[in-house]
Amino acid sequence: MNKEDFYIKLKTTLEETTSFPTKYLFKFIVPNIDKKILQVEEIFNHLGAVMETKPSKNGNYISISIHVVMKDASQIIEKYREAEKVEGIISL
Repeated sequence: MNKEDFYIKLKTTLEETTSFPTKYLFKFIVPNIDKKILQVEEIFNHLGAVMETKPSKNGNYISISIHVVMKDASQIIEKYREAEKVEGIISL
């Protein structure tokens, strides 16, 4: 499945199963480099997001959990698209 198909399916699923606005949990893994972590934080800046970070066992990666109120499925997809521009990011 290509990324476009994935996002179409995700949007449909979110619209069928979620009442908006909703508190949504984004989870990412990024290389443990300050610049990468800041890039992710900037995506959710000014949205009242609550972020938690946890380094991997060997410290090479960091897990970022972001709790934020999203107004609709399109806004969620938009944030995933912005996040995929961060080099080395993995969306969970």
